[in-house]
Amino acid sequence: MRTDTGQIVNLADYRPTDFVLERVDLTFDLHPTETKVEARLIFHRREGVDLSAPLVLDGDELMLSGLLLDQVELPGEQYEATPENLTVRGLPASTPFELTITTVINPEANTQLMGLYRTGGIYCTQCEAEGFRRITYFPDRPDVLAPYTVNIIADKATNPLLLSNGNFLGGAGYGEGKHFAAWFDPHPKPSYLFALVAGDLGVVEGTFTTMSGREVALKIYVEHGNEPRATYAMDALKRSMKWDEERFGREYDLDIFMIVAVSDFNMGAMENKGLNVFNDKYVLADPETATDADYANIEAIIAHEYFHNWTGNRITCRDWFQLCLKEGLTVYRDHEFSADERSRPVKRIAEVRHLKSEQFPEDSGPLAHPVRPTKYREINNFYTTTVYEKGSEVTRMIATLLGRDLFKKGMDLYFERHDGQAVTIEDFVRCFEDVSGRDLTQFSLWYHQAGTPLVTASCVYDADGKTFTLSLEQMVPATPGQTTKKPMHIPLRMALIASDGTAIASTSVTGAELTDDVLHLTEKVQTVVFHDIPSRPVLSLNRSFSTPINLQFNQSVEDLALIARFETDHFARWQALIDLGLPNLLQAARDARQGNDITCDSSFVGALLAAAADDSLEPAFRAQALALPSEADIGRELGGNNDPDAIRAGRQAIFKRIAEAGKDIFAALYDGMQTPGPFSPDAASAGRRALRNAALGYLSQLDGTPVRAKAAYDAANNMTDLSAALTILAHQFPETAETAAALEHFHDRFSKNALVIDKWFAIQAGIPGPDALARIQRLMEAPQFKRSNPNRMRSVLGTFAFANPTGFGRADGAGYNFLADEILDIDQRNPQLAARILTSMRSWRLLEPVRADHARSALTRIERAAGLSTDVRDIVDRILKE
Repeated sequence: MRTDTGQIVNLADYRPTDFVLERVDLTFDLHPTETKVEARLIFHRREGVDLSAPLVLDGDELMLSGLLLDQVELPGEQYEATPENLTVRGLPASTPFELTITTVINPEANTQLMGLYRTGGIYCTQCEAEGFRRITYFPDRPDVLAPYTVNIIADKATNPLLLSNGNFLGGAGYGEGKHFAAWFDPHPKPSYLFALVAGDLGVVEGTFTTMSGREVALKIYVEHGNEPRATYAMDALKRSMKWDEERFGREYDLDIFMIVAVSDFNMGAMENKGLNVFNDKYVLADPETATDADYANIEAIIAHEYFHNWTGNRITCRDWFQLCLKEGLTVYRDHEFSADERSRPVKRIAEVRHLKSEQFPEDSGPLAHPVRPTKYREINNFYTTTVYEKGSEVTRMIATLLGRDLFKKGMDLYFERHDGQAVTIEDFVRCFEDVSGRDLTQFSLWYHQAGTPLVTASCVYDADGKTFTLSLEQMVPATPGQTTKKPMHIPLRMALIASDGTAIASTSVTGAELTDDVLHLTEKVQTVVFHDIPSRPVLSLNRSFSTPINLQFNQSVEDLALIARFETDHFARWQALIDLGLPNLLQAARDARQGNDITCDSSFVGALLAAAADDSLEPAFRAQALALPSEADIGRELGGNNDPDAIRAGRQAIFKRIAEAGKDIFAALYDGMQTPGPFSPDAASAGRRALRNAALGYLSQLDGTPVRAKAAYDAANNMTDLSAALTILAHQFPETAETAAALEHFHDRFSKNALVIDKWFAIQAGIPGPDALARIQRLMEAPQFKRSNPNRMRSVLGTFAFANPTGFGRADGAGYNFLADEILDIDQRNPQLAARILTSMRSWRLLEPVRADHARSALTRIERAAGLSTDVRDIVDRILKE
């Protein structure tokens, strides 16, 4: 484990390698504790490079056991090997040369789950971002591309399956009890896309015929017995391949596409060329064990990793500063896929909920960084919601600015111009400039400036002049390392709505560019005048969340209610309901802290219940409307001096007011939204279940007893309904006999299914209140709790730290101190996991003073600990930095 403070890497220091890698031939002789790796690498010196320049290769905890130059052993004075580097001098000036490097590694002892590791009898790799250097010495950077040939030798009885990237060349026996397999990937790729899997797994097979008529073999490998639970993943894969052909014209390029599902995995999934490796929670599903959310996640993540074949693999990043070029772009593509497969407005609402709950706090805190950073200490810590989700939003804004047709032409040009290359953000943006003729220099500030812009809006209607004047002002807040910001190009979708709900069109607009329904805010302050407006309009601004901003627009309750009732953009309808409800929730938190009576505006309750009862709206939308902003959302909007207990008390009071006012509506929904017949994960059925379970939550709050929720639990015939009822029982009635019985039944029924037991752990880890810490400690002592498994750690410690504000944020600081102990322990085995869970502390400065002091003390204890990994050191230093 790297325990130094970490060398700062700067974008400005980028330069190409001194040597060009032409070809990679790898041979693995697999053994649980002594795997021999032979890497034959063909290089030539880059033209113009100093002839005395040595070849410097990266390593991480490696030990060199052999080194040949053109099949001749190198004398010791010609090279220097350390665990972190291999430096070779005296290499040929102009002709290609072959370097053969032999290392011996211990997959069984690799608890970091980076590089080659062995878990549950399966050999597996994870090489992004810098894991390949844990396998062999290598120029381990994304701009070094080469074709790979891989030979794998292993015990045949325990490893009948030997997989790597590309196309299968063949295999045979290899001495007593062993066999080998050879793979060749003709498409040049960086080392982070290398993959190897060996072991004994079951398989689900299928085929896909591409748009040019080629038949591609599809294989999904899972633990034996789990094959039936991989059929939905296979269906999602086929739909993804078809969608990418139809929407972006991208055809798959190998003879075979494989997915392997493993249980011990740091990531959600990895897009290795032709051999994706997945966390099994994003592959396995059936009605008994998977929720509707699980099905949707499987669909989206299968698509995301497949779409990387072109946006990430065929065209990759020049350096890790360009990470959003593959991740943000591919998130946009998987969002569009899910929107086309399901409900576009409901999908958009879910995206924005996630963006605001995860990325907005990141963008306003000590971990803020641009979509394309300019420096990093530990690259693993930049796989963030800013790179992924905000990066996706930037791509979406390009599509908004240009329109669907020009955006498609820009993407076509990007694929044509840069196929087989490692490129930059500038290369990507230039394609859209070239097809549209639009200068995107100012727009590109979205890549370079951190922070969420604040747009302030006000408006006035002149009845005599029939003009509607909109005043806009933008401000991008200071963030770490960026105190001064320039005005951004902010595309705002908008509509003017008459009092009867019809749209109002203007004959002319002055003060800003308006293309279709997109208003372009480009100056710090702009005044926009809409002419020939016959009556006072209601302005709907930032429709479909066209730009990721904080919008300060003090619209009246009446105007918001009109938008919530009439807007044709259903995202804007949902946002209007949120804007009606949020002031009530914020005031309720303040009143709860001060001991005041809590009230709720009847206009908000009425609008919310009207939406819930409106059968013209799809059930999934109505379920989203009924899901109040979370306690974390409320804390973010309060902006400081936060008391988690008061926030929860205020939110619960508002929740109960809604339940009381809407009891008849909720009863009708609960009875009327049943889904008869066999379970189906389709979007319509999932929406009905979501709305019914939302109604159950309100009714149970009104009941004040667990009887109805327990009856729902007993009657449930699918995991969506079962886990929803169990969550209501555990979170609303934690100490009742009904809840204890349901938890015991759930555990006993699913005790042999690790993914479902993760849900059992997570539901209990999320139970709010001061007893949460003791509960967490008991859960972590349970026989089925496995510290080495990232999913299990996330289900308990991650849920506690990220999703249980009152339990984690106890006034005595015990939750923060407990987390500090756990982070220091996890860091010794799995630094990536430790660093990611530690980010739960990023908003500690928003707490009221007593809790903030406790949080600071816990963080300081981590900071002062000896032997921290660079991953944790980087996060804790940035969180504590003033």
